[in-house]
Amino acid sequence: MLDLQRLRALHAVSVHGTVGAAASALGYTSSAVSQQIAKLERETRTVLLEREGRGVRLTAEAHQLVSVAAELLGLVERAEVELEERRGKPSGRLSIAAFSSAARGLLPGVLADLAVRHPALDARLSEIDPHLSVDMVAKGAVDLAVAHDWDIAPLTLPSGVEQAVIGEDLCTLLVPEGHRFAGRPSVRREDLGGERWVCQPPGRVCHEWLLRTLRTAGHEPEVVHQADENPTLVALVAAGLGICVIPRLGRGPLPAGVVEVPLDPAPVRRLYALWRTGLGRRPALAETVRTLQAHWPPPQSIHHPAR
Repeated sequence: MLDLQRLRALHAVSVHGTVGAAASALGYTSSAVSQQIAKLERETRTVLLEREGRGVRLTAEAHQLVSVAAELLGLVERAEVELEERRGKPSGRLSIAAFSSAARGLLPGVLADLAVRHPALDARLSEIDPHLSVDMVAKGAVDLAVAHDWDIAPLTLPSGVEQAVIGEDLCTLLVPEGHRFAGRPSVRREDLGGERWVCQPPGRVCHEWLLRTLRTAGHEPEVVHQADENPTLVALVAAGLGICVIPRLGRGPLPAGVVEVPLDPAPVRRLYALWRTGLGRRPALAETVRTLQAHWPPPQSIHHPAR
């Protein structure tokens, strides 16, 4: 008899790519996941993982077993949904993935609200890169994801994944105090040429938006500093080292020496809640989506026009 928890461990390694990442997603130690898979290998008398450099890779037999495990886990999930649906109250564990600024600026209030109103619900958050979260929902690695898209990078959903709009996040221009844009009520994109920019690295949507927008307006952007985290970008602007465009969500209060200026037209990204088809009937998921929408926009993301 195959043990479901051992199959779940193998499935998690397949989805997350490493034993360590699978352990983190499951809430176990790496050693515990390795032991589960070792026991599964003994039960099936099959090699499932092979060393590859510093990591592991799944054997052909493991991939076949993962396919069966996905079906079994789907059946278990359906049974759990039906039981919770009969009870009619949000309960049990709900895994949530969110990109960094949503994890920082939106989810704390949402999770705190859910904990107070629904003590039987165990909602757990993981900060996940947005380009990974859609696939993780589709594969059953997480129950719910908070994702986003821009006009230059629309969100494409695989079959079996549904969505609901949470809200729209405004992006604004940040400049050092005393900059030529600092006193303006707004700045048109055509006026952004000749500036030194701080920006996220290539491959990130903010970086691609900046390049495409300025080039469309006839300017070649000069990106002088790159950083992954928005607080780092704000600090670079505060030091007078350039200007940047970043979303308001999760940005936090601006430090002294940084001025926010609206762009005309304003770039906007839209936030979505994503889940697997069928899971939306689960009271825990439906209530979490409603709470995400009710908490939008968070106080720090509300736009106040420049004075």
